[in-house]
Amino acid sequence: MLTPRPVEQSCVIPYRTTETWIEFALITSRNTGRWIVPKGTVEPNMTAAASAAKEALEEAGLLGKTSEQPLGEYFYSKFGRVYRVEIFPFYVTEQLDTWDEKHFRKREWVGAEAALSRITETAVQDAIRHLAETRILPGDPQ
Repeated sequence: MLTPRPVEQSCVIPYRTTETWIEFALITSRNTGRWIVPKGTVEPNMTAAASAAKEALEEAGLLGKTSEQPLGEYFYSKFGRVYRVEIFPFYVTEQLDTWDEKHFRKREWVGAEAALSRITETAVQDAIRHLAETRILPGDPQ
């Protein structure tokens, strides 16, 4: 029996920096209220990075720059399907006051330690840790 291919998804790690600080934008999930990052199924005719950036706008009201180079990936199962999620850095250049899913989610900016304590996916934690340690320059996501 053939195993079905995983459903392809992508997410972003939204961040902003100052000369001495890096912050990460987290949102709550619609169903459980747990803290997550914007994520969704890769849209047809879009790259995984572009699709993830679209999720940042829809789910968190964030605009910015992403990289085509993922920081990592993880897999999870839900509803009898396997999902593969690529993780991309997302340097936030603009934060909107209103957005598509504002009434369903909370958005909060937090430091690296708070982000690491709220996020449960190990690969997303690793990506946050990497961004915090490497201090990627604004406008140059890696």
